[in-house]
Amino acid sequence: MWATAMGLLIQLLAARLGVATGRHLAELCRLQYPPLPRITLWIMAEIALIGADIQEVIGSAIALKVLTNGYIPLWAGVLITALDCFIFLFLENYGVRKLEALFGLLITTMALSFAWMFGEAKPNGVELLLGLLIPRIHSNAVKQAVSIVGCSIMPHNVYLHSALVQSRMVDTNKKGRVQEALSYFSIESSIALFVSFIINIFVMTVFAKGFYGTKASVDIGLVNAGTYLQEKYGGGLFPVLYIWGIGLLASGHCSTITGTYAGQFIMAGFLNLRIKKWLRAVITRSFAIVPTVIVALMFDTSEDKLDILNEWLNVLQSLQIPFSLIPLLSLVSREQVMGVFKINRTLKVVAWIVAFLVMIMNGYLLEDFFANELMSMWVMILLIFIIVAYVSFIIYLVVQAFRIDRSFDKLLH
Repeated sequence: MWATAMGLLIQLLAARLGVATGRHLAELCRLQYPPLPRITLWIMAEIALIGADIQEVIGSAIALKVLTNGYIPLWAGVLITALDCFIFLFLENYGVRKLEALFGLLITTMALSFAWMFGEAKPNGVELLLGLLIPRIHSNAVKQAVSIVGCSIMPHNVYLHSALVQSRMVDTNKKGRVQEALSYFSIESSIALFVSFIINIFVMTVFAKGFYGTKASVDIGLVNAGTYLQEKYGGGLFPVLYIWGIGLLASGHCSTITGTYAGQFIMAGFLNLRIKKWLRAVITRSFAIVPTVIVALMFDTSEDKLDILNEWLNVLQSLQIPFSLIPLLSLVSREQVMGVFKINRTLKVVAWIVAFLVMIMNGYLLEDFFANELMSMWVMILLIFIIVAYVSFIIYLVVQAFRIDRSFDKLLH
């Protein structure tokens, strides 16, 4: 729940930036930072997006494999899912509302599927509420805890939400119009994240109620989850296996289309590309699909390794959060950028606390990794070099965030 609350705060700040400036985060980063940091931020955003796309496309491919009883292999499911970018382009030609209708259909399908399973699980309401309000994390579950934060605050979504708000025309010169738009977008974001939160509760509760403390909990992953659910909750009129597959397919496709959209804004914003939308979509989709096909071919017969990879990809999202969050906080705090809509001192303090909490969690994860993983000296040296570069760049971004850049106003106008 707390990770979702953090995600809502960041999403609202991203929307505030987009509405107040008429530009999205990637565009503003291009204006704010010198060439080397700017290119580094772009590369970090692309890495995060590729990691998220691998998860989302693989999830859809697994769903297709489940729904066809293994007839469609993982790699073929990846290629089928990749075609969704063309569906996106087709719908966008007929207006944003058509795309929103598709998202609504997918989310409704996903919610109904997981809600049905939640009803079958019949969890204890008091225990569920206590678990939400007072989370307890075992010392061996650090990676899982960090991965939850990573999949709740996905870096590419920070860029996306600052851009999506511009689908509605708002006169940024009229304070009342901007304030009204911010209010509506706040309501919209809150409802969307609440629905996402409820769906996550459905999924986690079903598995926790059915398998927590059992031997099966060690072996359950995306590929075999439907089979375990079928064995636990039975077939009935409509087998649970297929309900899980439908929900997973809707979830994967919804996230994949989101990734396609975010990828276009990230690339166009950082590189100032002026190319046709279909070509931009093909380029951004190729960035993710090529490594995803490779992953599908490598892990098609290795379910355990695929689940481990999925966990580490969520961790990757968490590690990448500072590279979108710190520039966002830097921009929304500046009067030169936001005018009268810059965030107040209280909100700024809360937002920076969230940022530092994420960085502390990432640091704890890295410390835990070095303490428990055995590796050769050369691998250790390479990892230390990468971590030093990672921390140094974060320090640079934080220092930049607290430095008043008087020339930025001239760049914007």
